[in-house]
Amino acid sequence: MAVREAALRERVGVGLVEQPYRVKERRSPAPTNQLDAAWEAVVTRLPEGELHGLPLLVGGRSSGARVACRTAAATDAVAVVCLAFPLQPPRRAGKAAAPSRLVELEAVAVPTLVVQGTLDLFGVPPAGGQRTVVEVPGDHSLKADLAAVSAAVQSWLAALLVSRASKM
Repeated sequence: MAVREAALRERVGVGLVEQPYRVKERRSPAPTNQLDAAWEAVVTRLPEGELHGLPLLVGGRSSGARVACRTAAATDAVAVVCLAFPLQPPRRAGKAAAPSRLVELEAVAVPTLVVQGTLDLFGVPPAGGQRTVVEVPGDHSLKADLAAVSAAVQSWLAALLVSRASKM
């Protein structure tokens, strides 16, 4: 909600989408293909209504950030906001390390903001290309300093909007 408020302060309209597994009160997300399909079904309909002709910025937190990255091109997103991107799942005792998910961030071809807690057990992705990474106090929940999360998003959005306006 802190990010929603930051976006509204920059006069960016916000639609909140809850993942189907969360609606069903499940703790574990569905397989990626199901998450992506559900997201695309909702997001691709947005420009058909009152958002017709407006640029679409997508985003999410944790698993939702991964979905936003994987579907950015398919949804014609102009930018992506990732909150607590789960870069590298923490290693579990007796198990091999899970692969990094950096490839999902690297595939995004539009400006991307990643806001990550400095103590996030999933790690902090590197900045690069069109990807800005802002570290804020806290862990993967990003609850330790909501003002810092909000400020990071608002600042990035303001710069993005200025950049887009100058290109028009």
